[in-house]
Amino acid sequence: MPVRPRSAEEIELMRHAGRILAECHEEVRGFIRPGVTTLELDKVAREFIERNGCTPSFLGYEGFPASICVSVNEEVVHGIPSEKRILKEGDIVSIDAGTIYKGYNSDAARTWPVGEISAEKKRLIDDTKAAFFEGIKMAVAGNHLYDISAAIEKYAKDRGYGIVKELTGHGIGQDMHEDPMIPNYKPIGTGLLLRAGMTFAIEPMLTLGTARIRWTDDWTVVSADKSPAAHYENTILITDGEPEILSLIGGCL
Repeated sequence: MPVRPRSAEEIELMRHAGRILAECHEEVRGFIRPGVTTLELDKVAREFIERNGCTPSFLGYEGFPASICVSVNEEVVHGIPSEKRILKEGDIVSIDAGTIYKGYNSDAARTWPVGEISAEKKRLIDDTKAAFFEGIKMAVAGNHLYDISAAIEKYAKDRGYGIVKELTGHGIGQDMHEDPMIPNYKPIGTGLLLRAGMTFAIEPMLTLGTARIRWTDDWTVVSADKSPAAHYENTILITDGEPEILSLIGGCL
């Protein structure tokens, strides 16, 4: 299906979904500490999202059994919350969540430390976030989609990280995952021409080791060498100037 710019009304609905999602991430962040289970974090997120008039978009999505994904250490994405998974000092934890408001989606991920972490893990978290911001410098009307991909790849590659290739960003709107896919590396070609009003989820996923991944169950993706992984994502809106970040409090570069 052709990628189209959103109407002003659609953008307002996505802004609202994004604001609630940004606030949800901050709410969950306040509960991250040693001794907390990943299922407790899921409960916090679901209650916050529903209390604020939105629906958790992950719950039941293709059978996913929870409201958020909680991925610890070598888990790249799609970790299933569990009362048996207890966070401990030195872990890093990625929270991936989505909200639906009046039929429109927002999608965002953050990686946080659990207590004190190693300098290496801290760099990974910081650089994964920085790779996102490098990418969206290119998210300007008149540029092409893969300009974003190329900028993310260059930033990550220059710093020696493994860039997960099987998992990508995506279009977003009435569905959580829409065309086009947005790799975190430069594919052949240029990708579509960016126009004001288009909405995308941009999400670098980097590891401290190999770029290769494997599945440990029907959902959870881990780095093949069990090296720590980080994930940072936001829903963005292409404008006539700088992109607007719909799922970040403040919403701008």
